[in-house]
Amino acid sequence: MFLLLNILAALNGVYLLLFESNSSDVTSAGLLFGGAIILLILPLCIPGLVIARNWYLRTIHASFRLEGSGFILVDLDELELHIWMLAQEADRESYQFLNEDVVRNTVKTIAAEEGDADELLITRGQLEVLGTEHSLKQLLCRVDFWLYYVAYFCGGTIGLVYSNNLGQIAQSLGQSSKTTTLVTLYSSSSFFGRLLSATPDYIRAKFYFARTGWLAIALLPTPIALFLLASSGTASALQVGTALIGLSSGFIFAAAVSITSEFFGPNGVGVNHNILITNIPIGSLIYGFLAALVYDSHGSTGIKSMTDSVVCMGRGCYYLTFVWWGCLSVLGLGSSLVLFIRTRRAYQRFEQARISSNIDS
Repeated sequence: MFLLLNILAALNGVYLLLFESNSSDVTSAGLLFGGAIILLILPLCIPGLVIARNWYLRTIHASFRLEGSGFILVDLDELELHIWMLAQEADRESYQFLNEDVVRNTVKTIAAEEGDADELLITRGQLEVLGTEHSLKQLLCRVDFWLYYVAYFCGGTIGLVYSNNLGQIAQSLGQSSKTTTLVTLYSSSSFFGRLLSATPDYIRAKFYFARTGWLAIALLPTPIALFLLASSGTASALQVGTALIGLSSGFIFAAAVSITSEFFGPNGVGVNHNILITNIPIGSLIYGFLAALVYDSHGSTGIKSMTDSVVCMGRGCYYLTFVWWGCLSVLGLGSSLVLFIRTRRAYQRFEQARISSNIDS
């Protein structure tokens, strides 16, 4: 069902993207808008279908029982569903984060293999076991948290600030008429990036890769897009760069909650994630101030508006901004790679434990 909902969400995204690009005619726009409303309302019908199905099973289907006989008529679909639910329950129990006893046993095993446990977990400071709960002090004292913080600060936050400045960027490059299209392109790409963030969970049976590795891959399009924008001011470069940044930032925003839960424990994920996203207002202030300085420094190349404010025109208005943002995003990419190297063993052990638990069950 979750996979079907993701497919439906992808169809909604594609439909709305086509709707925006083909809405010039009033009649066709009205029809497309009606179709969009139907697609958006369609998921709301699912609870009604579930309720109707349960009512059918309780009333009509129950009447087919043969009282006094040695058997009960069983719907094969219901039997398969029941078997599947039992399997999912077993898988879910095996996938739960390791409790304190299991953590201690895992630490002892690691220590027996590689040395003293205290030296391994405290001196080196690496995250060797997923799901251990962290207090605020433990969180702020962990190197992995700050690597994660820098990766988010120099990745997803830059994409968010870019979207806030997208209208002014388009105006400076002479693409004011395409601002709506660019905003739609960024939003759609961010939407599909969020959907793609669930891919690692779907393909883990065939190909398992640490979630921090996926984070590093998701950060890669941002520096590529920013250096592309710095090197070319064409409309196509602007569209490609906007799509790449939207895709990257959408993936990061959606995957970050799962990573926070896996790193620092599921019980305090709300507090820990709110501490992580303090980088968003800080980054918005720093990156926005940097962009404003570069924009104002090229104000002599612009024109005066009706409010006597200078409107900068040309590639120079954001050239240095893109270069600085691109360099910072490379720093975030490097931080995510270091984070992946430090945590991949923890993910490998966790996956091996999950597979062994499934085999035993």
